[in-house]
Amino acid sequence: MSDISGLSDEEVIDIVRSKDKEAYAEIIKRYQNKLMRYARSIIKDGQTGADVVQESLIKAYINLNGFDVKKKFSSWIYRIAHNEAINTLGRRNIQQSIYDHAGFDSGVNLENEFIKSELVNHTHHCLDQMPLLYKEPLSLFYLEEKSYEEISDILRIPVSTVGTRVSRARGIMKKLCLRSHK
Repeated sequence: MSDISGLSDEEVIDIVRSKDKEAYAEIIKRYQNKLMRYARSIIKDGQTGADVVQESLIKAYINLNGFDVKKKFSSWIYRIAHNEAINTLGRRNIQQSIYDHAGFDSGVNLENEFIKSELVNHTHHCLDQMPLLYKEPLSLFYLEEKSYEEISDILRIPVSTVGTRVSRARGIMKKLCLRSHK
């Protein structure tokens, strides 16, 4: 396998489909950690999240011929991971949250580390109370840094709905955090 690390996802997929199935390892390398973070944000369980990612990567590989290389691969694979996570929630009835673990670089100042830790815990508590309908677009926008168009593709909702949900999620988050801080 030649060096394909500089190629776009869509170019790598074309290579996998046409001549080198082993090139899919590059896709796994690019997406495994990102999908893991996303799956854990929905599932709130590391092991189950790992299972979701593994299933998603397998399903993506099996269905590569159904992928349109004129579109963004990242949206397509996130959609597969999204569907797998939602199906897993339905099967296992697991409580969701926006993320499982959010760490900050510790640095030298222990007081700052404690304040950051408390902020993360408080934010996590607020996000746990938010409905999945608003958690998902908020997570994709802020944690996964996806555009509204990509979120629209992943969640299969109109771009305007993405904007509305992100906006409402911000308001809900603010109210939840203010209420729980009192």
